[in-house]
Amino acid sequence: MSRFASSPVAAILGPTNTGKTHLAVERMCAHSSGMIGFPLRLLAREVYDRVVAIKGAEQVALITGEERIVPPGARWFLCTAESMPLDRDVAFVALDEAQLGADPERGHVFTDRLLRARGREETLILGSEALRPMIRALLPDTEIVGRPRFSTLSYAGAKKLTRLPRRSAIVAFSAEEVYAVAETIRRLRGGAAVVMGALSPRTRNAQVAMFQAGEVDYLVATDAIGMGLNMDVAHVAFASLRKYDGRRARRLTIAEMAQIAGRAGRHQRDGTFGTLGAEDGPGAFAPEEIEAIEAHVFPPLESLYWRDGAPDLSSLDALLAALDARPTAPQLRAAPEAVDLAVLRRLAGEDWVRARVRTPAMVRRLWAACGLPDFRKTGAEHHARFVGRIFAHLSEGHVPHQWFADEIARLDRVAGDVDALADRIAAIRSWAYIAHRPDWLADPLHWAERTRAIEERLSDALHAALTQRFVDRRTSVLLREIGAGLAELPVGIGDDGEVRVDDEPIGRLDGFTFTPLPGARHADARRLIAAADRRLAGERARRARALADSPDADFALATEAGAAPLLCWQGRPVAGLAATRELLRPRLVLDRAAAALDPASRDLILARLDRWLDGQTARHLGPLRRIAAAATDMATPAGLRALLAPLAEAGGLCARAPLDPVIAALDRGARSRLRAAGVTIGALDLFVAPLLKPEAARWCAALLAVRQQAPMPALAPPGAVVIALSGGTPPPGFRALGPQALRVDMAERIARTVHDARRPGAPVVPDPALGVSLGLVPAAFARLMTQLGFRPVAAAGGGESPPAWRWQGRPRRAAAGTRAARPDSPFAALAGLLP
Repeated sequence: MSRFASSPVAAILGPTNTGKTHLAVERMCAHSSGMIGFPLRLLAREVYDRVVAIKGAEQVALITGEERIVPPGARWFLCTAESMPLDRDVAFVALDEAQLGADPERGHVFTDRLLRARGREETLILGSEALRPMIRALLPDTEIVGRPRFSTLSYAGAKKLTRLPRRSAIVAFSAEEVYAVAETIRRLRGGAAVVMGALSPRTRNAQVAMFQAGEVDYLVATDAIGMGLNMDVAHVAFASLRKYDGRRARRLTIAEMAQIAGRAGRHQRDGTFGTLGAEDGPGAFAPEEIEAIEAHVFPPLESLYWRDGAPDLSSLDALLAALDARPTAPQLRAAPEAVDLAVLRRLAGEDWVRARVRTPAMVRRLWAACGLPDFRKTGAEHHARFVGRIFAHLSEGHVPHQWFADEIARLDRVAGDVDALADRIAAIRSWAYIAHRPDWLADPLHWAERTRAIEERLSDALHAALTQRFVDRRTSVLLREIGAGLAELPVGIGDDGEVRVDDEPIGRLDGFTFTPLPGARHADARRLIAAADRRLAGERARRARALADSPDADFALATEAGAAPLLCWQGRPVAGLAATRELLRPRLVLDRAAAALDPASRDLILARLDRWLDGQTARHLGPLRRIAAAATDMATPAGLRALLAPLAEAGGLCARAPLDPVIAALDRGARSRLRAAGVTIGALDLFVAPLLKPEAARWCAALLAVRQQAPMPALAPPGAVVIALSGGTPPPGFRALGPQALRVDMAERIARTVHDARRPGAPVVPDPALGVSLGLVPAAFARLMTQLGFRPVAAAGGGESPPAWRWQGRPRRAAAGTRAARPDSPFAALAGLLP
């Protein structure tokens, strides 16, 4: 027993929401000094912030495994139970959740504090009513005060996730289950805050703040919320009634169920509890459990776990013997082997450890090192190796500066998903624990600050990752507003097209198309689109009027290779094209969003697009329009119409060979009219030279793709004359010549030069510069000569002399790579009527 054993001790017992912790804080602040031990670092931090607000930061200390804030003049201490400095003389001491003395893993710590931690003037033991018989037996002089719950707690039955009331907390017992429930709530209800004991206080506080502020209406947590964390929860739903306690999977005790369920309802507000799923089965409450929880009547504790809290440190064997000692009181049971003792046993079996542990001071140092918690839950074997390395350094002085710096630098990364960040936080907690030991590092204050800063950065990143993964603010806002009806949603549209609901961005309005923000799941996207469609009708009608008044510069024809040509307004597609009987007059097809507008808006858009399309074809395809008009004009001679009609349908370029009979029948006047119309009758092709210009060629290719119901072909670069060709079809306006393709007007220029050089009976030796100047390789030039009707012969000089070619007549079939007249065209039949 401590030297303050004769001081007044009182036990405040009762269920949750009885104000026990609040009373202890008030009593401590009324004394000149004090200390409270809590079951969780999170709870210690929460109360520390409250006391700082009352007493000032310079007089309040926080001591946990990973945090140590102890100002020189500190008088009030908030600690985890394991970190309570029992050698400090304070006027007041309190132990919260003292019934945890019955916990197999940590019970011996709480039992030791129950028996040994005393204030000079007052000591309070806070806990469940189930602790009463233990207090009576172990501390018979203690005054016991029962406190009733402020509000009523009642059973609300089993509910599906979709029917949980707002301000509900869903409790699960593994990280995987917490994540799965949170994912489902995000999809169905807009999102949830996540609270787990492994979270840093900074992350946990940020998540709880979201819940408290109403940004989300649901909280998914482990049973960590059962330990005095005060939140505005109206209903607690158990995702399961079984947990793995480190040794086995078991059903929760009634006391554990009540501790968690008691988080529902605060102060004078009543609360409810229940389960997820069916009313019967292993996942449901038994009638006697419900009755006990509602009445706050639980089986009394029959024993507490105990281990010597001040063991003999004179030698390693004496320490082991003290830790293995059995309790003498019948109400106490020997505690199961905890991680610190398991690590000590493993290290005690190492010869190098025993060689270094020869003094009480070194035994104390070893036992302190074994107290390093296994934050990453790696198991005693793996954790013992880590502790052994730490002790090896401590036995020589301090943990090396460079090693410590390298290890924490490796963790100072905020990239990664929720699991990666949580794992790094668990790892940095180990290093923070080391940094907060006053004699383990040469400069502990510096490294404590460094580890704190890293933990805060990781905590902020984890909060952001949890929020991104489990909270859809857009859907959450939308669902809250939907209660008033979609027509009442406060939808706003920014100048850049961003659409907001209640100042929360939900998507973009591009042209007339609303697109939910990336990341919205399928079900969420449907809700967002439905809301936007209801409220954006006026904006779309306004945009239709703006389109009708727009200048030509606001419109464009999009011709991406492999896609259908599209008409765009201000860079956004609004219509496609469909084929008609006339190549130059395709039908406009509004996109889905524009087609859904009211009839007046649709007519405005169609009329403006039609005017623009007509103007562009007149501007870029004027020669083709004139040819098409002449081909259908009955005043044009029949022979000339037979040539112009297929040429117009082919977009101003077709192979000559199929039209040779028509060309042969043309008189001088018809040929003169062709030249005046810009038509060139070449050796291989008929073409209209102005239509080979880049923009005219692009429009021709687009209209032909629409006619053929084919995607847009790849176009040649502007100004290109020769391009490489690796199989396939050459770009519009080009003739395929094996490895290369040559623009048809350049092919005609070479053809004229070669034919002008012909002499009766003599072979032709083309100037090599003729092809080289254009960039034609010899193989492509040879292919062109063959298509022109020449065959190679041996050069007169032999050796390196340029090849000679002999004329044998132009081929009578269409050469590959140019467009021929469509054989199914009604105009093509006119060619057969000519002699």
